Amino acid sequence: MKNEHLKPRADVIKVGDTAPDFTLTDQDRNQWTLSEHVKKGDVVLCFVPLAFTGVCSTEMRCVSDDLAKWSGQGATVVGVNCDSFAANKAWAEKEGYTHRLLGDMHREVCRAYGLFWSDLNVSQRGTVVIGQDASGRGKVKFVQAREPGQAMKWEEVLAQV
Repeated sequence: MKNEHLKPRADVIKVGDTAPDFTLTDQDRNQWTLSEHVKKGDVVLCFVPLAFTGVCSTEMRCVSDDLAKWSGQGATVVGVNCDSFAANKAWAEKEGYTHRLLGDMHREVCRAYGLFWSDLNVSQRGTVVIGQDASGRGKVKFVQAREPGQAMKWEEVLAQV
């Protein structure tokens, strides 16, 4: 497994922390590695619990609709949930999403970022903006953890990239 090095956190990751590097599979069965994308600019990780749910679908629709704004700021935006590549592919096709969806099926990444919702065994809602520090590692620039049913505050996140 590619993410065996990840350690679960008891609390949500904080601004200034080194971002845990990881590799997950996207909806097209491609491997996506955080450290490769941080070299190109800021990365926005949009954690949502599951595909095909109300607020999750709304958030991911907003990401796809505003992808040009994110890209114009030099940011790569990805959705991260606890579903398989197959579920994410079906979800992306049904909803017309144009951004990557990463499947954290083993819950290693959401645990490493302190965004694991143990009651439901899924990711909590949250957004993490990661930039590159002087040594080339990912450094957390912004964190927004949210309660169930609360959507991302887009303006706050976009202002960070």
